[in-house]
Amino acid sequence: MPLSFTSGEPCWIDLFTADPETAADFYSGLFGWEAGEASPDFGGYRMFLRDGVPVAGLMPNDGSSGTPSTWSVYLATDDLDATTQRARAAGATVVAEPMAIADLGRMAVLVDPAGALVGAWQAGSFAGFGARAADGAPAWFETLTRDYDRAVGFYRDVFGWDVSTMSDTAEFRYTTLGKDQDARAGIMDATGFLGEDPSRWQFYLQVPDTDATVARAIAAGASVVVPDDDTPYGRVAVLRDPGGVQFNIMGPVARAR
Repeated sequence: MPLSFTSGEPCWIDLFTADPETAADFYSGLFGWEAGEASPDFGGYRMFLRDGVPVAGLMPNDGSSGTPSTWSVYLATDDLDATTQRARAAGATVVAEPMAIADLGRMAVLVDPAGALVGAWQAGSFAGFGARAADGAPAWFETLTRDYDRAVGFYRDVFGWDVSTMSDTAEFRYTTLGKDQDARAGIMDATGFLGEDPSRWQFYLQVPDTDATVARAIAAGASVVVPDDDTPYGRVAVLRDPGGVQFNIMGPVARAR
């Protein structure tokens, strides 16, 4: 059964990269994805499929936009024009105004008031990824923000998040879209560890074995940003693909395997 998405929920991810062929081979080999054919009607955009259903997109970066290669997260909206208007009024920068993507849907690209790039997607015939929280599919989404209070208010007021405070201590401030087992995404106060990096959205791809996936990624040309380590939420690692784009993986903790 196709997935459905409530307003504000992450519904799609895609990779903007200067070397789409290398990226297609790398991610297909690492996660068992199938890279679809590049579409000339959409600037060479292609889909990554997992067991025949879309899980991510891939777009060539020819350098003309001046935008660095990156993975992006898109949030669902029932009314893209109203969401864009609210975002602008709340201090966001609209990088790409609402546009139609054939009959698939409509999209816009924003930079939230804390500086994190995020897409907005109003579904037409295409709702978003067809698998979630399964091996080879996105499992968790979060924005690491330099302005926590403003980010919480922004996603609540602009995207209609039902916000729930998971933790509010000096060491760990975290708010989620939904509560406990129903949570779909998070906002983390990252002022203590982002360093010179700007606020950003990120996601974790689920894998059956984090250590084995890291080893395969390194063999295929990736580099390690944060080594694999157990956390209360799983065994995670942060990597850079052969094109230098960062991505995260999450699997069972070591003692659970």
